[in-house]
Amino acid sequence: MSAKLLAGIALAVIVAAPAAAAGRAPAQSVTVVASEYQFAPAKLAFKRGALYRLHIENHGKEQHEFTAPEFFKAVKLQNAEALNADRTEIELPPGSAKDLFFVPQQSGHYPLRCSDHDWAGMTGSITVK
Repeated sequence: MSAKLLAGIALAVIVAAPAAAAGRAPAQSVTVVASEYQFAPAKLAFKRGALYRLHIENHGKEQHEFTAPEFFKAVKLQNAEALNADRTEIELPPGSAKDLFFVPQQSGHYPLRCSDHDWAGMTGSITVK
């Protein structure tokens, strides 16, 4: 290839990269606070195909889990390391926060619970439209 052709290709890549990045919508941020013994909000709604940042904070004095295995199977995860090894929940020690980036793939209704405190009513729901 000639130097002129290579320079043209390099220029096209430099110009196209920011345009592609600019065309992608930023993640919509949703915050959930876990405490004794509730999620706030307890009902979450997402749109299929949109990119989300789920920010979960534990304001409680006990460990809480954001347990939603069916939901996690129905989304495309961008950072699966935020989940436990089984990919069924996000574990949150007291005072901690975690972010999960995902794109919902399937419409539906999914149960949400804290696996340690669902007996106390720490439950919720997730809807994807």
